[in-house]
Amino acid sequence: MSTYDLIIIGAGPGGYNAAIRAGQLGLKAAIVEKRDTKKLGGTCLNVGCIPSKSLLHASELYEAAATRFAGLGIKTGGVSLDLPQMLKQKDEAVDGLTRGVEFLMKKNKVETFLGAGEIVERGKVRVTGADGKTTDLSARHIVIATGSEPAPLKGVEIDEKTIVSSTGALTFSSVPKHLVVIGAGVIGLELGSVWRRLGSKVTVIEFLDRVLPGMDGEVSKTFQRILAKQGMTFRLSSKVTGVEKMKSGLMVKVEPAAGGVPEIIDADAVLVAIGRRPYTAGLGLERLGVKRDKRGFIETDQFRTSVESVFAIGDVIAGPMLAHRAEDDGVACVELIAGKAGHVNYDRVPNVVYTWPEVASVGKSEEELKAVGVVYKIGKFQFAANSRAKTNHETDGFVKILADAKTDLLLGCHIVGIGAGEMIAEAVSVMEFGGASEDIARTCHAHPTRSEAVRQAAMAVEGWAMQA
Repeated sequence: MSTYDLIIIGAGPGGYNAAIRAGQLGLKAAIVEKRDTKKLGGTCLNVGCIPSKSLLHASELYEAAATRFAGLGIKTGGVSLDLPQMLKQKDEAVDGLTRGVEFLMKKNKVETFLGAGEIVERGKVRVTGADGKTTDLSARHIVIATGSEPAPLKGVEIDEKTIVSSTGALTFSSVPKHLVVIGAGVIGLELGSVWRRLGSKVTVIEFLDRVLPGMDGEVSKTFQRILAKQGMTFRLSSKVTGVEKMKSGLMVKVEPAAGGVPEIIDADAVLVAIGRRPYTAGLGLERLGVKRDKRGFIETDQFRTSVESVFAIGDVIAGPMLAHRAEDDGVACVELIAGKAGHVNYDRVPNVVYTWPEVASVGKSEEELKAVGVVYKIGKFQFAANSRAKTNHETDGFVKILADAKTDLLLGCHIVGIGAGEMIAEAVSVMEFGGASEDIARTCHAHPTRSEAVRQAAMAVEGWAMQA
């Protein structure tokens, strides 16, 4: 039986970054991955973050060429869609990055085992390969990094062909005439945007009364208006109670969230995107006595589970279900195992929606600050007044900064605009170091850039924005 300092079950962003850090710290590590494709990288690299961003980028360029190039003085002579090639380049990007993870495992002397990992007893993991053969491994520490899976919707059976999860929505063989998206969260809006740009009529059905539940209310309202202007249709405060397959397509049964008279919406495809849930099946947690909460998340204290020497990170534990959060979890967890200090501040984890324009946020929303009675100031700046945004004809959105009314401590930053996912990093850094809105306001920003809008919003907290 091979023995290690550390065995990591799951090779997604949390798992493979934990493995890399273990190698850097001189720990003998092994990583176990059960994905059928035998590619490392987990959901994010294979069927999540990376392929969806590839399609978002390609579809943005396609729509720009078809609708915006002429206004910029660019004549294309007609634009047409080659969907197979678009899907192929997406797959090529995924393949390149997964091979990169394999290289990083070898570079850091991490041994890889392909198959389903199960903790059969403390310190022992059994790996069952696709051929049924088993390999037993032992370790002083075990890290569970198995991630999450799409949450199911009662009455809707996913076949990944016409009724799909986020995985199937990456591989449609043709553009649906009418795509119904169930759920107005990040995944639903991103993938809905892809297929709308490529020609689908897109209807988004959301149980709550707003898109992007959990984000700042003003951001949510503004973003919905922008997407509606682009052509998306929204049915808020509504629920889907069933989807029936017909020869002519799909019949989606919709009724008010509070109950009422149902109606039927005809569709060619349905995307179920109501969230994700932790994936812990087959790990042997019950046998081992690892505690989970009512929602299925593994209970932890500084990544330590209720069982000694067993740790858990990423989507299987409470906190934002984001790839970059899992990466930080993996690093911090391994550093703790190695006897170093390890910590992740979940209040400083940014959230990004990679649509056009993007949405990004970090810290508290206005609603959250009001709920706990924090007195705050607001600084806001519209991209319509930003020189780079106006020059590029990309003026939708704004930057909003929330700061403590007495101390000026930066409490939150919310951006709707092109490049928001990149610009949010400045606010994250300032907040991580306990900075104030004035720290951004007094920092020189290059001109002309969109990031100047962040500075102007910070200036606006004290009422001295210069460009509005």
